[in-house]
Amino acid sequence: MNLFGRQSVVVPNLSSFSLRIHEKVRLAKQLDALGVDIIEAGFPIASEADAEAVKAVAAAVRRPVIAALSRACAGDIDQAGRALRGAARARIHTFIATSDLHLERKLNMTREACLAAATAAVVHARRYTDDVQFSAEDATRSDVDFLCRVVEAVIAAGATTINLPDTVGYSTPEEIAEFFTAILGRVPNAGQAVFSTHCHNDLGLAVANSLAAVGAGVRQVECTINGIGERAGNASLEEVAMVLRVRPDRHPYDTGVHTPAIYSTSQLLTELTGQAVQSNKAIVGRNAFAHEAGIHQDGILKDRRTYEIMRPEDVGVPSTTLVLGKHSGRHAVQKRCEQFGVTLTRFEIDRVYRQMVTFADAHKHVTDAQLRAIIDEVKASEAAGAAAPSQAAPARLRPDMQGTVTEPGYGHGV
Repeated sequence: MNLFGRQSVVVPNLSSFSLRIHEKVRLAKQLDALGVDIIEAGFPIASEADAEAVKAVAAAVRRPVIAALSRACAGDIDQAGRALRGAARARIHTFIATSDLHLERKLNMTREACLAAATAAVVHARRYTDDVQFSAEDATRSDVDFLCRVVEAVIAAGATTINLPDTVGYSTPEEIAEFFTAILGRVPNAGQAVFSTHCHNDLGLAVANSLAAVGAGVRQVECTINGIGERAGNASLEEVAMVLRVRPDRHPYDTGVHTPAIYSTSQLLTELTGQAVQSNKAIVGRNAFAHEAGIHQDGILKDRRTYEIMRPEDVGVPSTTLVLGKHSGRHAVQKRCEQFGVTLTRFEIDRVYRQMVTFADAHKHVTDAQLRAIIDEVKASEAAGAAAPSQAAPARLRPDMQGTVTEPGYGHGV
């Protein structure tokens, strides 16, 4: 199955998501290392810079298919074809809206004119490459009978991939499954093309909808690193890839994605766009493999399968993080002390733990430097022969030990 890495995403009013040419090339090389099958490198008609970026990516990356986006009109397609001349494997991706809402309100076009434009666009694109993808924008809100006519016509005209997007993220997984089942069953020449899904995340269902589409017969998923994209974003590549890897019992499909490269790819995109990933983002978020709850920490230290369904190294995350906070347990504190090379008696561990919890009540989380200061205070107290207090005294750390915590966790974790 193809995982389609859509590399060129320009979000209105968020200029940090627009990438310069050398940044697109750098990201394309990383997507190549990740193992994606297709990279959509840009929209050449949009600007000369976008056209040059497609040319640069096509020259620098040779294994994946390099796709260029174009509207269903000759000028767009010609510009895409020129930009792709140096590609080892080129694809023109042409699109037009097919829903009545878009045709009437946006394009001022009849259904018959839409059908003619879609067919002509595919025929024109075939002059440049035999790999042509056609997308029916707003497909899931289109009249199914009309959409089937369009799909049949563009396949007959030479389209090799048919992409049917849920453009506004309105559908549910059940609807997506029914939708693709109907199209694949009703279009007579459907077997002559690969069908593709492109889901937006407006209702938080982009990944679930993509997986439902695959279950209904789709064999290409259009997705993005970190789920970036218009409005609420697109289906997250890392989530789709890891669902298929972790749950082959429910989703028995293979991809070429090299999952240990996921985290580094996510970090690179964050660096290039300046847009941080939310801390609790699945797979690549800072907290995805972080544990603060004492019950969870104890389980992880005994057998990490108790609270982790995948290994951090499977996606390229360096290691599991045990976050020290007021919900942490003695086991995690003892383990962190051992990692420091510090040996404590059972009584000392108890004092360190109590002072750590007291400190965390005021400061939320405890960094390694702060924990070391607590250990030093307890050790110094023991060395001076101080009697153990009946109640934990607040840890009084030097001002330089009260730094910013970089690894927060959440709650009790039940």
